[in-house]
Amino acid sequence: MAEEKKEEQKPSISFIEQFISDDLKEGKNDGRIHTRFPPEPNGYLHIGHAKAICLDFGMAQKYGGKCNLRFDDTNPIKEDVEYVDSIKEDIHWLGFDWEEREYYASDYFGKLFDFAVDLIKRGLAYVDDQPADIISSQKGTPSQPGMESPFRSRPVKENLNLFFRMNEGEFEEGSRVLRAKVDMISPNMHMRDPIIYRIIKTPHHRTENKWMVYPMYDFAHGQSDYFEGITHSLCTLEFEVHRPLYDWFIDQLKTGDYRPRQIEFNRLNLTYTMMSKRKLLELVQEGKVNGWDDPRMPTLCGLRRRGYTPESIRRFVDLIGYTKVEAINDVSLLEHAIREDLNMRAPRVFGVLNPLKVIIRNYPEGQIEEVELINNPEDESQGKRMVPFSREVYIEQDDFMENPPNKFFRLAPGMEVRLKGAYIIKCEGFKKNEKTGAIEEVYCTYDPDTRSGGKTSEKKVKGTLHWVSAEHAVDAEVRLYDRLFNHEDPAGQKEDDYRKLLNPGSLKVLTGCKVEPSLAEAKPLDKFQFQRLGYFCVDYDSKHDKLIFNRTVGLKDTWAKVNK
Repeated sequence: MAEEKKEEQKPSISFIEQFISDDLKEGKNDGRIHTRFPPEPNGYLHIGHAKAICLDFGMAQKYGGKCNLRFDDTNPIKEDVEYVDSIKEDIHWLGFDWEEREYYASDYFGKLFDFAVDLIKRGLAYVDDQPADIISSQKGTPSQPGMESPFRSRPVKENLNLFFRMNEGEFEEGSRVLRAKVDMISPNMHMRDPIIYRIIKTPHHRTENKWMVYPMYDFAHGQSDYFEGITHSLCTLEFEVHRPLYDWFIDQLKTGDYRPRQIEFNRLNLTYTMMSKRKLLELVQEGKVNGWDDPRMPTLCGLRRRGYTPESIRRFVDLIGYTKVEAINDVSLLEHAIREDLNMRAPRVFGVLNPLKVIIRNYPEGQIEEVELINNPEDESQGKRMVPFSREVYIEQDDFMENPPNKFFRLAPGMEVRLKGAYIIKCEGFKKNEKTGAIEEVYCTYDPDTRSGGKTSEKKVKGTLHWVSAEHAVDAEVRLYDRLFNHEDPAGQKEDDYRKLLNPGSLKVLTGCKVEPSLAEAKPLDKFQFQRLGYFCVDYDSKHDKLIFNRTVGLKDTWAKVNK
């Protein structure tokens, strides 16, 4: 009987892809797909932005469309060219490109100003002289309607005169705003005559002092989408309540059948991680971390410096997906993604973080052997390398115990272990520091018939240790990074309490570490697996005469076990 063929399961698609697919079937917007990524240049991008980047550029790639990069530079007080440059670098690092489509909201300041003037002329916008706290109180509550401003019925001519004078710098900041005249009794608070322009006299990083009034995000965003021909404006869920206002402005602006569509998805939240750009800036300014690219930061430049790869971040985003439900993702899933990626690409090397000297007393003095080791068992194309072996080697302090417990399969008096790629050695004694009692040296003998790969290496032992030849070892500094916060949800705590949740053990600096000589020429961002220890990346500060490695992640997730 012929074997029944199993029905091939088609991969499920996200609700966003379903919307896009339906729009294409209906022929909306002439069958075009055009998205945009609209960062505000007031800080560095973090892992949360990576989710939006992968979606915006990914949907355009998948459906043969285009994706623009558009900077939302509508608030010159907080913006800086430094942030613009860093954002472009991070997007390219993730593997995406906007080609020639680099735009700024400031490109449209003239069009936006003209649109605001048009709304005033049509009786759909007015200048309000009230202070911000009064305007806010008049908006009411979700269950109570708002109160109309006494300036809501101001004549068009007077509104036009005041708006032009606002832009000429005649009035002080905060003294007047321009509001859209929408609906003060709408159940949606954002529709209750929102502010669309405010006075700001800080010079803009692109337009300098040309403008004294600047559009609010809700006013600039949708209109910029329209000016650029965007078909799908993908936003995080907090903008869902803004969508009616987005659509209202488009209705006042559009002249044909084309209109952009806003679709919302859940933002990326991670355990033990702070995503607030404002609070991350505070950590930088207060010296709690060493800059935006501190490897403990969730910024893309911080993750890059720590050793994360763009492939691992894109893989992580694929794993968590896109939904309409807010949730906190476990940071261990991100760590799993980088382990999985580096397992395939990172060469295996020997590095000893807390060295303990082992002297093999029966090994000939002055003799050097080259032992052959596989660079990566997961990737044969990486080949093999030769590592020098000598009479004196370094092992990890933790790999020796004077009085070991049961099932301790490392080195101890009378016990045998294999030095990986080399020989089996047996501990015959050790020396302690007379004052501290610390073990200073371990004395062993080796069995010359047990060299790895040889015909006489059939002897078995339960423990295998990594090591570095003392004569050939290269000194290094190793920075052991861990989670920046010791609380699962630092963002969910009271406003100023997050600082109290900083993990005091998030960075440990080890000096006097020993690494094999092949690493002497390692360059910044080169990645390695230190065997038995974890994945490490060469830091930017590393130099030929002072190697510095950052721990990206351990070989296993020990945090949950330790925390428990």
